[in-house]
Amino acid sequence: MPGRLTPLVNDQIYHVFNRGINHQPTFLDKLEYKRARLVIDFYRFSNLPAKLSKFLTLSNDDRTKIMDNLRKEDDKLVEILAFCLMPNHFHFLIKQIKDKGISKFLGNFQNSYTRYSNTKRERDGSLFLDQFKAKLIITDEQLIHISRYIHLNPYTSYVVKDLNTLFAYPWSSLSEYLSNKAEICNLDIIMSLFINPKVYQKFIEDHADYQRQLHKIQHLVQE
Repeated sequence: MPGRLTPLVNDQIYHVFNRGINHQPTFLDKLEYKRARLVIDFYRFSNLPAKLSKFLTLSNDDRTKIMDNLRKEDDKLVEILAFCLMPNHFHFLIKQIKDKGISKFLGNFQNSYTRYSNTKRERDGSLFLDQFKAKLIITDEQLIHISRYIHLNPYTSYVVKDLNTLFAYPWSSLSEYLSNKAEICNLDIIMSLFINPKVYQKFIEDHADYQRQLHKIQHLVQE
């Protein structure tokens, strides 16, 4: 495997993304999206008491207690600022907290989800490309524009037809931002650059059709 051109450094923010091998679907149905979201929530933490497969054999009370403790201790590999799961790829806007945190998180995410998917679909082998891509975020302007790009992805690609459906899309962090209720993401870094969630929503809306049209043009050029 070739070495990574972009070093992953603590306290820096990156746009991280990967796709299915040969553009094959990575998330087929609601159950798979829900499992991927659970994997994200679980493996962002450090010093986990068990693998996710073992965790899921515990009682509901024990699972709740473990997750509450992890959130209380706040000992993380990474801080997730935004994410979006798409039918054949994913995006994260992510800050590295611990050495090799992004690589560990992405490795755990892809490996754990692939094992689940392979068992469910009765298949073998890799699901994602071997090496994810990572782009360093340098400026605040770059940060907010990449967050908008990530959150608009389902609309851009016609996974959802309109903005109302986009705002309710359950497999991205956009709903966390619009409700101002953090579940997986740290909202503070991006929202410190906006007066309130309504201003961020307008920031999304104002660029939606342009991004969709640009995506359509790029797709035509590549054909």
